[in-house]
Amino acid sequence: MRRLVTGLFACLSIAACAMTPSAPTAAVSELAPTGKLRAVINLGNAVLAKKDAATGEPGGVSVDLARELGRRLGVPVELTTVTSAGQSVEVLASGKVDVGFFAIDPARAKTTAYTAPYVQIEGAYLVRADSPIASNDQVDSEGVRIAVGAKSAYDLYLSRELKKATLERAPTTPAVVDFFLANRLDVAANVKQQLELDMKRHSGLRLLPGRFMVINQAMGMAPGKPAGAAYLTAFVEEMKSSGFVAEALKRHGVEGAMVAPPGPLKP
Repeated sequence: MRRLVTGLFACLSIAACAMTPSAPTAAVSELAPTGKLRAVINLGNAVLAKKDAATGEPGGVSVDLARELGRRLGVPVELTTVTSAGQSVEVLASGKVDVGFFAIDPARAKTTAYTAPYVQIEGAYLVRADSPIASNDQVDSEGVRIAVGAKSAYDLYLSRELKKATLERAPTTPAVVDFFLANRLDVAANVKQQLELDMKRHSGLRLLPGRFMVINQAMGMAPGKPAGAAYLTAFVEEMKSSGFVAEALKRHGVEGAMVAPPGPLKP
């Protein structure tokens, strides 16, 4: 009987290990070189992360992914919070963190090795209710001034795409609409969910129909670490296919964001 129980326990232990295999040593060394996973969390994008009103602790889909990655690597997780996408990129580039959560953009490729996206969100335009601008194709016109969050994905994108309109930069994404109103600008560009939140704070505003871009949110790390990049890429794909990302978005009350489709398994 004792041998039977021992054998069953051994089988269960092996099965449990098979369900969550140990990360390769090389991947752990590259993703957590200090013995802990240091992740930067951008609180300036409410779709991905925000502070809990009661505890002040960061929470959201990016926080959940960071903690799950640390669990799989077998190391503790240390979160560094910032308030803008630009700060996230700078913190990673400085070597102060190991991984982060970024919108994919070619301007960041020198300092960031991306996975495929895990979430897709929309960039939208907001105007005053009495604005003559009625559609996205009217925005890029002479004399139109657009508020954007400095160094955000939509700032980088619009800097390349716009031919006639000009950009004026607020320090962070949450500050865009207040900056737009204070400076009497013509249009505010932002993540759609943030604009919807701002419309609850300010009356007399309206969203233009549709979107001007899809923002692909991915995980990223410093380039030149192939084992870590391969593991991180596979991790993101599993988090999408297993329903982890979808469940995290639902748990945190995020609406309007889409789980990204499957991406390539090679970084």
